[in-house]
Amino acid sequence: MKKSFAMKKLYYSISEVSRLTELEQYVLRYWESEFEQLRPAKNLSGNRIYTNKEIKLILLIKKLLREEKYTIEGARKLLKNHAAKEEEESKRIIKDEADTQNAVSRHSELKLFTSDENSVDSSVTSNKDLKEDLLELKSFLKDLLKEI
Repeated sequence: MKKSFAMKKLYYSISEVSRLTELEQYVLRYWESEFEQLRPAKNLSGNRIYTNKEIKLILLIKKLLREEKYTIEGARKLLKNHAAKEEEESKRIIKDEADTQNAVSRHSELKLFTSDENSVDSSVTSNKDLKEDLLELKSFLKDLLKEI
């Protein structure tokens, strides 16, 4: 059964999460002790406050334990592997973005967009320079696509 979050909030109380996930509050507190990924913050009063991300994690844990019949230990291992894969994916994305940025900065500036002080009329660009610039741009874009 898929629940839609009728109220869109940044934080939810344990009673709201209990209603949304159809789990008892004591179950939520117990799962906090069993799953290190589930650590809701507490407000100034000391009450737990859950984010949407934590609610999604609770629903995933519920699915693993109740529908797919994993043990707590099995679900814990599965969640650790899932978290490790997400972290690797984040690192790969960051590395790819840095590589792309380096490729852009390494690439020489096109003649078309540089001012040539020696030219008689800088507003007139020869067909040869334009063709060279377009070929250089084509090469640059091919390299960029290979890196992506």
